[in-house]
Amino acid sequence: MKPGIHNFSEIGKLNKVLLHRPGLELEALTPSTLERLLFDDIPFLRVAQEEHDRFAQVLRENGVEVIYYVDETAKALSDEKIKEQFIKEFIRLSGISAQGTKEKLFQFLVKLEPKELVTKLIAGIKRDEISDGKVAGLMDLVKNDYPFVSDPMPNLYFTRDPGACLGEGINIHHMHTPARRRESLLLKYMYKYNPDFAVEGNQQWYDVYDDYSIEGGDVLVLSKEVVAVGLSERTTAAGIENLARNLLAKSDFKKVLAFDIPKTRAFMHLDTVFTMVDYDKFTIHPEIEGPLGVYAITMGKDGELKFESAHNTLEKTLAKELHIPSVELIRCGGGELLASQREQWNDGSNTLCIAPGTVVTYERNYVSNDLLDKKGIKVLAIPSSELSRGRGGPRCMSCPVNREDI
Repeated sequence: MKPGIHNFSEIGKLNKVLLHRPGLELEALTPSTLERLLFDDIPFLRVAQEEHDRFAQVLRENGVEVIYYVDETAKALSDEKIKEQFIKEFIRLSGISAQGTKEKLFQFLVKLEPKELVTKLIAGIKRDEISDGKVAGLMDLVKNDYPFVSDPMPNLYFTRDPGACLGEGINIHHMHTPARRRESLLLKYMYKYNPDFAVEGNQQWYDVYDDYSIEGGDVLVLSKEVVAVGLSERTTAAGIENLARNLLAKSDFKKVLAFDIPKTRAFMHLDTVFTMVDYDKFTIHPEIEGPLGVYAITMGKDGELKFESAHNTLEKTLAKELHIPSVELIRCGGGELLASQREQWNDGSNTLCIAPGTVVTYERNYVSNDLLDKKGIKVLAIPSSELSRGRGGPRCMSCPVNREDI
């Protein structure tokens, strides 16, 4: 295994993956905070942790090294000056405007050891934890009905979105919603200051402070030459162009394919409707096949981006880009309307491929899982009654750091 970040496919044997085990941040979810924190329901934490532990166990049983957000970010903050810099940057990204509150929050956080600090930032900081009984400004009075001075990050167990490892580099994403933007900062410090995560020669293709949003669920590495990116509810056309400009100019990738998918909650990211499971097989939600548009972005000899529409069917476009005779699309729910809609809602198309023809899925999507099995795909199904309430599947819950080449 090559050290550091190395990822040139969706299906090469997975060597190392970055996860986040759900924590107390899920217990900040209430009916009144669901919309603010981007959830539709409230998972039961203990069971969600048990299900996530089973997910990690399945990965380890199949030869995957599992690393965790808290541990890897804490390693990056062992130097006191870097820790202080990180806290200041985190507070800025939190959108706290009251100077007195910012100062109290900094003094509270700087005393914590790195692992305790990262855990606390993810879980959220309640107003009464930093209160000294004094009113530092008008904002202290205006917002005192909301319990958190720094919001929790319950979406972090979907580690796919804050960043994406592409080739021997990484995207640190500008997330679409303020509720998730701070997650990317943890990954940025991990990349910059943790030598166990990234090594010399690993590059950065996108940054949390770039102008336009892009999220990791929309980014698929189809081959050593081609990256697919979903133009979705949370990834913008301008963000895709920025990524393409950096990636095509500074790496060995030759093309970015933009997949224009419906801008709805049910089709949040490209990987909720489309994933690669073998050399020539993809899962797909049948409802996107009609409206799906595909556009190719390449770099001209003059250093300017070139854009064109892909006029073939999706199958022919994929076969052409992968240099294979044909591809097979495996339809979520077997194409049956009710099954496909139900299992799509529970991420039936969101598979994590850990080796060619071997995928991790949610066991509740039994129609899709049975179809994958009949197509010769080895299915490793995990329990998901609580994890699925966050609207993300095994691919969403994983950030592959290192894969073997295919």
